[in-house]
Amino acid sequence: MGRWRPPREKGSKYITPEGERKLTEELQYLWKVERPDVTDRVAKAAAQGDRSENAEYIYGKKRLREIDSRVRFLTNRLDGMNVVNHIPDDQDKVYFGAFVTLEDEEGEEVEYRIVGPDEFNVVDGKLSMDSPLGKAMLGKRVGDKIKVSSPKGETIFYISKIRYF
Repeated sequence: MGRWRPPREKGSKYITPEGERKLTEELQYLWKVERPDVTDRVAKAAAQGDRSENAEYIYGKKRLREIDSRVRFLTNRLDGMNVVNHIPDDQDKVYFGAFVTLEDEEGEEVEYRIVGPDEFNVVDGKLSMDSPLGKAMLGKRVGDKIKVSSPKGETIFYISKIRYF
């Protein structure tokens, strides 16, 4: 049995201004602060002699590879992003960037913001537009019913409120 996995579906290329700023700040921090610091530590560790048993050198080189990989990813990802910083004309429908309040069958309410796949965090109430629930909400209006399949079974939600910013 091999390790091959089919390539993941590429995420949507939409992002909020806050999400773009956060990714840009991470890229700048990695490139301007952390990478030079780790490079300096690796150079000092290499100057100590035998590199084969020098843990500081080995783990420093490993961290440099991780930083370079993340920098490449962020650079490529930010390159073609569409920053959505406007409110749609029809604010009665769920579009990217909307804050949507859902009510389940027991009357429990939860609010999510529809964001891009690079900035989702369910704990903070940010839901990816590529997630099953995010896809189900797009284009819906207040009062519409949404059915979502989950490991626990099918869940039904009703949209009780839509707002932008």
